[in-house]
Amino acid sequence: MKNLLLKIGVIFTLIVALASCEEDFSTIDTDIIVQNFTTPDTVMDVTAYSRALNGVQTNGLSAYQLGIFNDPVYGQSKANFLGQVLMANPDPTFPNDTLSPEIERVVLYVPYFSNNTTTDGETTFTLDSVVGSTPMRVSVYESNFLLRNLDPDADFEEAQQYYSNQASEFDPEMGELLAQVDDFVVSDQEQEVIFESTGDTITLNPGLVMELPISFFQEKIYDREGQPELLTNNNFTEFFRGLYIKVEEAQSGDNLFLFDEQEMTLTMHYSSETTTLDENGNQETDDNGDIVRVLSNFEMNFRGINVNVFDTNVPAGIAAQLSSPNTTDGEERLYVRGSEGIVTMIDLFGTDDNGNGIDDLEELREEDWIINEANLIFYVDQSQIPGGAKEPERLIIYETKNQRVLADYSVDLTSSNQPVDAITTHLGRLERGSDNIGDFYKIRITTHVSNLINRDSLNVPLALLVTNNASQVDFRDLRNPIEVDASDPSNVISLERLPATSITSHEGTVLHGNRSTNEDKRLRLQIFFTVPE
Repeated sequence: MKNLLLKIGVIFTLIVALASCEEDFSTIDTDIIVQNFTTPDTVMDVTAYSRALNGVQTNGLSAYQLGIFNDPVYGQSKANFLGQVLMANPDPTFPNDTLSPEIERVVLYVPYFSNNTTTDGETTFTLDSVVGSTPMRVSVYESNFLLRNLDPDADFEEAQQYYSNQASEFDPEMGELLAQVDDFVVSDQEQEVIFESTGDTITLNPGLVMELPISFFQEKIYDREGQPELLTNNNFTEFFRGLYIKVEEAQSGDNLFLFDEQEMTLTMHYSSETTTLDENGNQETDDNGDIVRVLSNFEMNFRGINVNVFDTNVPAGIAAQLSSPNTTDGEERLYVRGSEGIVTMIDLFGTDDNGNGIDDLEELREEDWIINEANLIFYVDQSQIPGGAKEPERLIIYETKNQRVLADYSVDLTSSNQPVDAITTHLGRLERGSDNIGDFYKIRITTHVSNLINRDSLNVPLALLVTNNASQVDFRDLRNPIEVDASDPSNVISLERLPATSITSHEGTVLHGNRSTNEDKRLRLQIFFTVPE
């Protein structure tokens, strides 16, 4: 009886233990245990500093910026746009002179991102990716700069890249000023283009609408029907090299929007007398006895090469810190910013915390720990940031050597969520206080750290940037790569690329570094682990 009770007790204890394990954590692979941890088992020092990205590739983006943004920390930035114009249908045929053709309007249309709802026949629009409504001056110039598909410096064997800091090359090639609006503000209202001669009205979704001079396009396009310049788009882009849209401050404030250049159009609307005859064999007439005129259009688009050109003015104090950071010991403050941007570099395990002469990573590899969770907590330096709507909601981290996201990105189960909530296990959203001021970003790098410790993965510096869409990973080049690790002269590691969604983000923030005067908010690597029995 005593043995039976003992056996029952052992079995009951095992059941309770197993149930407790099932409740506390779940295993997603042999090395990592997912659990809700609060107090780390160990905290490791890291080294972090920031650098300016002097020129980022801006051709081939999924969206472009236009406008002015005043950052409370980083100052004013302007986003201008250089666009190559293509014919939707090359080698056009226009009405012959006997039909009295006439160009009615030439309309440049840049639609905003928006959503619409229709109630009782009335459509209302909600704009997306729009910041501010302060009037600004928008000017449209002809561009004489030839945007090439292939790079002549690479014997035309590689794609030509264009960068955000090439204004000194683009500006001297500005041609005729075609149109200017001195007090442009974004509106959520539909735009109407009315043609009195034909009685037609074209309604456009909310966007920037500007009329360009008829005489310019009469000579540039309409009068060249059948000529070589209009036969193909290759010929056309040599002849008419595009438009350059520039912004200037009219009043102090923000006015910036994102747009999809694939939906942007340049349309030459023209009318001509109808070829439809009445019962007497004459051209149809209207109620006033005038021959009916028919509206037609020649459509051009911006589905070729386009470039965002940024004009930024980072305060001198911050610029000085970015130009000569302490790459050995790290910095008190860290800076990150989108657009042309600022990046923060992070070195994990590059120190000897306990001073025993052995690299921290090598010590950890000898421990054979199972890594349950590993986090980098980036605290917002609230003494530098006023907080609120201008704080970036998301950051992204990636490897510098191979310019790729960490392994944690691929195993994040939130990847199918809406962009604002996607990849949030790995790249946590900004945690805000009750006052809506940003507190911290939690970047979970459990798989990455586990691979470094237990699978001898190569430990390379990491790069941290702002992103406006963590669910998209599409890298673009830096014009000037940044050297981040020259410890091995035969294998120097440089940052050469960055996520495109950092370029299309205008926001920035300031974070506590690994040498912050606030020790509780210093950047460190938190590790939660289990010691195998």
